[in-house]
Amino acid sequence: MTKPPRKPRSIGLKKETEEPPLKSGRLRRRPDFKKPELLLEPIPARVDPCLAQLTMRPPKGDDWRYEIKWDGYRAHIHREPKGVRILTKNGNDWTHKFSAIAEAALALTPTTYIMDGEIVVLDEEGRSDFNLLVRSLGGRNGNQVAANAICMVFDLFYQNGRDLRKMDYSERRQILEEGPAGATGAIRLSEEFDADPDILLRKACELDLEGIIAKRADAWHMPGRTGTWRKIKCKQSDTFQIVGYEPSSSPGLLASLLLAQDNNGKLRYVGTVGTGFKDRDLRELKAALDKLKVAKPVIPIRTTRKNLVFTKPALYAEIQFRGWTTDKKLRHPSYKGLRLPEEL
Repeated sequence: MTKPPRKPRSIGLKKETEEPPLKSGRLRRRPDFKKPELLLEPIPARVDPCLAQLTMRPPKGDDWRYEIKWDGYRAHIHREPKGVRILTKNGNDWTHKFSAIAEAALALTPTTYIMDGEIVVLDEEGRSDFNLLVRSLGGRNGNQVAANAICMVFDLFYQNGRDLRKMDYSERRQILEEGPAGATGAIRLSEEFDADPDILLRKACELDLEGIIAKRADAWHMPGRTGTWRKIKCKQSDTFQIVGYEPSSSPGLLASLLLAQDNNGKLRYVGTVGTGFKDRDLRELKAALDKLKVAKPVIPIRTTRKNLVFTKPALYAEIQFRGWTTDKKLRHPSYKGLRLPEEL
């Protein structure tokens, strides 16, 4: 039986604006997602994710697709012959933490598949709130079951014995849209929007969302930050690895952090951050970094600062900033907090 067309939804949430709400794109028809097929290709045990590259402005053109950026944990839902696994971007099995999503994945369809999405907890206005998600898990490194978490899915790698990773993103998305994920429940389809990306970004910022994502329609699935996916945030922020610190004149404290950016496995020094810290941050960071000391910097660092302490790049800092200098250093950076590898 052919599914009736889905009505477009807006990102208006509960906040009124003078302009009409933006409408989601029309769905494109594909063969029935539930139709069983013979296993032709084995289901991958794990798929490395495509990571969005941070840019100041959204790319434009018919070759790009646009979505809202969700703030949560990236996850892949594996519906396999023996059951369901929910894997984080680093390959850790967190099925036990998101049992409601796992149960929904079992109920969706009898076929095998791998969906890509973001696990989030929504606030009363329908916005993803990372702090609510962390709290639902019992804090960082917590192991509670997050009963209120949902997964917003936006890509499909495998279905019914077919490996889809060498299909264009628009084609993978087309098949996903014909699947059973909907607007409610523990697994939901992340909407695409047919709109000028500048207007979409402005509306997202007006609604206190994190930003938008742009995806190249004709791109195969390519792991890492290849530029085929772009993230544009309302407030410029990103995660950087800490590669050392400048000690403070006060005992037990630090004055600033040395930061590096990961670009497809290669670290590059991007400057220091010395603002945004609370007193407790300064003490806890120094204690943690002192356990990671190394004799020499792990990457070339050009600076006139003295008495620097170098560390292994094992800690990640969320930094808000206003842009980049001409020599590719962070401009007006401010420390926001530590992020765990699973949160990146």
